[in-house]
Amino acid sequence: MMDFKPKKKLGFGLMRMPLLNPSDEASVDVEQVCKMVDMFLERGFTYFDTAWMYHDFNSENVVKAALVDRYPRNSFTLATKLHGEYIKTKEDRNRIFNEQLRKTGASFFDYYLIHGIDEELLEIYEKLDCFNWLLEKKRAGLVKHAGFSFHDTPELLDEILTKHPEMEFVQLMINYLDWNSEWVQSRACYEVAVKHGKPVTVMEPVRGGTLANLPQDIEMLFKEKDPAMSIPSWAIRFVASLDNVMVVLSGMSSIAQMEDNTSYMENFKALSEDEKKLCLKAGEKLISKLAIPCTGCSYCTSGCPMKISIPKYFKMYNENTFDDLEEKEWSVKYEDYPQLLENGGKAADCIACGQCEGVCPQHITIIENLKMIARHIE
Repeated sequence: MMDFKPKKKLGFGLMRMPLLNPSDEASVDVEQVCKMVDMFLERGFTYFDTAWMYHDFNSENVVKAALVDRYPRNSFTLATKLHGEYIKTKEDRNRIFNEQLRKTGASFFDYYLIHGIDEELLEIYEKLDCFNWLLEKKRAGLVKHAGFSFHDTPELLDEILTKHPEMEFVQLMINYLDWNSEWVQSRACYEVAVKHGKPVTVMEPVRGGTLANLPQDIEMLFKEKDPAMSIPSWAIRFVASLDNVMVVLSGMSSIAQMEDNTSYMENFKALSEDEKKLCLKAGEKLISKLAIPCTGCSYCTSGCPMKISIPKYFKMYNENTFDDLEEKEWSVKYEDYPQLLENGGKAADCIACGQCEGVCPQHITIIENLKMIARHIE
C-alpha cells in the first residue's frame, strides 16, 4: 500500500468533470476524462476524490469507467464520502457504502469521509453513530483511512477533533479569498487541524473558478509578479504551500486545466512569503467585489424541483458585480442566459421549497438571492 500522504500534493477532484451537455450534470464526457486520468497518472499523481452525489450521482460510475477498470488498484488512491442528507436510518449507511463499492468497482476505499459536517449534519452523524460505523469499515479493510470534510466554525471543528481523535485527516475549504473571511474562516479552521495534528486535504482552492477568472485589476497584480504563471496556479500553490496540507483537490473540467495544474505541481515549489502576501492582497480586493459567496459545488441543483441552475446564475451575477454593477445597473451576459433556460428553470421559477438551502455548505440565502437576480433579469 501507498503511504498515508500522497507523494505529490495535487488531487483530481471529480465533481466538475467535462460535460457533453452543459445543462445536464450527469452527462460526463467519459472519453475526455479518460485522457485526463491518463495524464494525471503519467505525471506521478495518484489521489482521486469523488462523492455519492457528485455529477447528479454519476461521478462514482465515471470513476469505474475512467480509472478503476483501466488501471491496477495499487496504482492510485481513491476517496469518497457519506453525506448526511441521504441517510435516514443506520441501514442506509451500509446500503450507500455497498452501492459505492459496486459503482466504483474499487473493492476498498483508500480514504473515506463523513461528508460536509456542519452543526445540523453533525446531529445526524452522531445520532446514526457514523463515526464508529466508519471505524468498523476500517477494521474490516474496506476503508484504509478515516476522515471528514467540514463546513462550519473553528470552534465546532475543535469540538469534533477533541471528541473524535480517531479521525485521521480533515478536509477543509481553504483559499486565499477565504483565508481571513468571516463566513469560511479558512485560516482559523486550518490552525485547529494543525493543533490536533491532523493532515488537511483542501477543497475549493480556486473557489469554484472564482480565483481563475479575476477582475482585470486583480489579475494584473499576478501578471506583473510572474507573467509565466497562470492565474489559477496562484490559488492552488497558495494552499499547497501550507505545511500541514497533504493534498489540494482541483475540480478539473478540461485537458487544458489538467495540463496547467500538473505542469507546476509535478515538481512543486512553495510560494515565498512575498508571494503569499500578494495572494492575500488580491483576496482582500476581490472580497470587496464579490456579491454572493457561491463556490459552484452544485449540491443545491440535484434536488431542485424547478431544475434551476443556481450556481450558474450566481456566477453570472458575481461576474457582473466585478464590473461595477451599481454604476452600470444590471447588464447580464446574454450569450450565457439562454443556455441556462435550455434544460432548466428561470430564477423567477423558484418556489422557495428550501431544499437548496438545506444542503448548501456555504449557508447562502439562495431563495432571496434568486429573487434578487430574477428582479434584475426577468
